[in-house]
Amino acid sequence: MSRVVAENISPARDCAPFFHRRQGMELSAPAAACASPTLGQLLKKVGDVRKEVTGDETPVHRVLEMGGDDAGGEPRSLPFVLSFTNLTYSVKVSRKMTLSRRHAAVPAAGENIFSKTKVLLNEISGEARDGEILAVLGASGSGKSTLIDALANRIAKGSLKGRVTLNGEALESRLMKVISAYVMQDDLLFPMLTVEETLMFAAEFRLPRTISKSKKKMRVQALIDQLGLRNAAKTVIGDEGHRGVSGGERRRVSIGIDIIHDPIILFLDEPTSGLDSTSAYMVVKVLQRIAQSGSIVIMSVHQPSYRILGLLDRLLFLSRGQTVYSGTPLSLPMFFSDFGHPIPENENRTEFALDLVRELEGSPGGTKALVEFNKSWQNMKRSTRNGFNGSETPTQGLSLKEAISASISRGKLVSGATTAGSDSSATSMVPTFANPLWIEIAVLSNRAITNSRRMPELFGIRLGAVVVTGFILATMFWRLDNSPKGVQERLGFFAFAMSTTFYTCADALPVFLQERYIFMRETAHNAYRRSSYVLSHSITALPALIFLSLAFASITFFAVGLDGGLSGFFFYFLIILASFWAGSSFVTFLSGVVPHVMLGYTIVVAILAYFLLFSGFFINRDRIPPYWIWFHYISLVKYPYEAVLQNEFSDPNKCFVRGVQIFDNSPLGLVPESMKLKLLSSMSSTLGVNISSSTCVTTGVDILQQQGITDLSKWSCLWVTVAWGFFFRILFYLSLLMGSKNKRS
Repeated sequence: MSRVVAENISPARDCAPFFHRRQGMELSAPAAACASPTLGQLLKKVGDVRKEVTGDETPVHRVLEMGGDDAGGEPRSLPFVLSFTNLTYSVKVSRKMTLSRRHAAVPAAGENIFSKTKVLLNEISGEARDGEILAVLGASGSGKSTLIDALANRIAKGSLKGRVTLNGEALESRLMKVISAYVMQDDLLFPMLTVEETLMFAAEFRLPRTISKSKKKMRVQALIDQLGLRNAAKTVIGDEGHRGVSGGERRRVSIGIDIIHDPIILFLDEPTSGLDSTSAYMVVKVLQRIAQSGSIVIMSVHQPSYRILGLLDRLLFLSRGQTVYSGTPLSLPMFFSDFGHPIPENENRTEFALDLVRELEGSPGGTKALVEFNKSWQNMKRSTRNGFNGSETPTQGLSLKEAISASISRGKLVSGATTAGSDSSATSMVPTFANPLWIEIAVLSNRAITNSRRMPELFGIRLGAVVVTGFILATMFWRLDNSPKGVQERLGFFAFAMSTTFYTCADALPVFLQERYIFMRETAHNAYRRSSYVLSHSITALPALIFLSLAFASITFFAVGLDGGLSGFFFYFLIILASFWAGSSFVTFLSGVVPHVMLGYTIVVAILAYFLLFSGFFINRDRIPPYWIWFHYISLVKYPYEAVLQNEFSDPNKCFVRGVQIFDNSPLGLVPESMKLKLLSSMSSTLGVNISSSTCVTTGVDILQQQGITDLSKWSCLWVTVAWGFFFRILFYLSLLMGSKNKRS
């Protein structure tokens, strides 16, 4: 069982120290002499020594252990080697059309006149080991991010050629999601959560429920210290409208939420982009500590500074998708010296290498000579190494299953992972998700409520729109009478009121669009299920919809003078709530399909206008052309509109047209009252029916028949409206399932 211990002194403090291979500073004890250090122990040692040697002001870190009780007796090894061989990836791009046949390019094999193939990766090979940082360097467009995506399994399997293995075994997609983490270039965080809350929610997602709440809090506090975020722990992340943490702190928070469960492999896409030199150095320093805890760290970086270069273990230079150098930073001078371009004494090695590559890219021969020289240089170095060692044994004979089991026993992969049994596979050792469905829903709901509670202006604006609309309708249709004109005014009120409830739901459109990339990042590595997100999204939307429905119903029902008493008001409230639910679900589904806010608003307004047109208000159902009748039945406005009409006009004893009122809304309505009585008397004698001035000519049931509302009862209309809401939520789930694969094609 996993455990958490926070101490000021490492359990391995009595072990004999050894020196780091590159920096010459004491880090930890020899593998054979002492217990395997946990993440917290190593970080504390690195932090303490760095503070003494460099004067770094990052606070001394508390020890954090999440390993099993028997983890202390296992020797430290380097069990993980991520190898990639001949990775090749190409895409089809549009070909520029030209009118001149003389200058038109001849399509190559597999191409056509409209598109051509662009190679983004061309037989890239290399390896990354745990305890080290592999940095991928190159100019913009060289293929850095593409290579990171390829290694992180973010390119469709059929599109990527080559082989990626961990300890010689091919990585399944499910296993890669669980044992790795991917930090995107953009800091995708909830703006109104504090640093501590952001990391705590990440811990709730990624750590299993077998770990208590107090131990999760201790892990978060230790991680805050390890990331150097203690002074910003209570500060909100912030955005354009809210002041929050600095850029460097945001980047470290982004890293923190992805390493909360201590992954074996960590991918980062330009983590230092947009940061000043000090912040960039602090970020890479954090990455060095993560690597030294037993993780493989692979990052792309545009142009590292001299200090950052001292933290990197392996470099991979790319130029237009090809490898131009692969090795350690210390081998750079020898490599370029052998190539005939020695690096000057006081020159930054990476800057010189990148400048030379850019210069070669602009030359007629390009970087072909450098690519070929790198291949021969690598072969020579490999043969020399094999001559000294006889053979390479980087993994010490550990299979992937054994390596993962050893890491779990030392506290890695704190996500409910178990050590391997005799017949278990590497994939079966790690669960797909750390927590059950109901815990994910609870955590997602809590996070959404916390974030929205700190932006009350958003709900306030929506409530204000509903209240103002209700007030205008209430005063415009104040106390309608039971005359023919009152009937027409009621019909207009209901049509406008029902359509308004759908239009006011349009503000739900940007909610998911703002969270889309956070959702994609979190679900890409199985932080939670997509179904959990959909259910949580639905649950957290309901309280606001109930409040809005109650406010609108209370303002309009009694002011307009609608029929039905308390039971009528209750049904009126329910049908408005159902309308808000269906409208919110419809807009939410569109937000999962349409990626842009303005395009989404245009589609919402247009479709809702069509729904109103075919609802039966402007033209009765029996007058709609047969080729458009299908749209009438899928109109979201149809069902609540018919429901409120039945709620208002279902009383057979309530009369709306009496005696001479039959002439209203006709040319005879302007004749004197005495003439109307004579006409009424003449009609009575002609029809043989006694029609006086008080005789009821039209009841509410007659009005429903005139409007063609005879198919469904009001309760059936209510349930259909609710069902539309669930239908669009299911479509929203399917759109997330199909549209958020987060992989290049």
